[in-house]
Amino acid sequence: MSTSESGPAPSRTAREESIVESTRRMIAAAVLYSHQVSEQLKLGPSDAQFMTLLEVHGPLTPGRLAELTGLRTGTVTGVLDRLEGAGFVRRDRDPHDRRKVIVSLDQEQIAARVHPHYTGQAEHMVTLLGRYDDRELAVIADFMTAVAGEPMP
Repeated sequence: MSTSESGPAPSRTAREESIVESTRRMIAAAVLYSHQVSEQLKLGPSDAQFMTLLEVHGPLTPGRLAELTGLRTGTVTGVLDRLEGAGFVRRDRDPHDRRKVIVSLDQEQIAARVHPHYTGQAEHMVTLLGRYDDRELAVIADFMTAVAGEPMP
């Protein structure tokens, strides 16, 4: 991406501060939008986050959801009851250990009822990423992976 030639480049500290502030604004906007979508779907804010965790990690046990969210198992049960009642998740017995329950998303319901709320955001993101060359995309991907706390590839 080309830099403006209308003045001196910002200092490293100024750029770092700008990135931190922009990241904070992006997180706040994402959380607020998630709350709006949850409201439209008649769900609580935690419910949407559970669906995101299941989308990212795949099927999980309620205990693992409790670990990932820091919520008590009783709270997790309440969230799962709401999500199951709304048709977004299902609870099945683990085929390898029938004592365990595995929670998974109902992909058809997610595609039909949740994804349409995020299509515009995804398209906007792809448009923004089109401004960068492959080398810059690699840097952005590395940064976002590190920010998300994921292991580096």
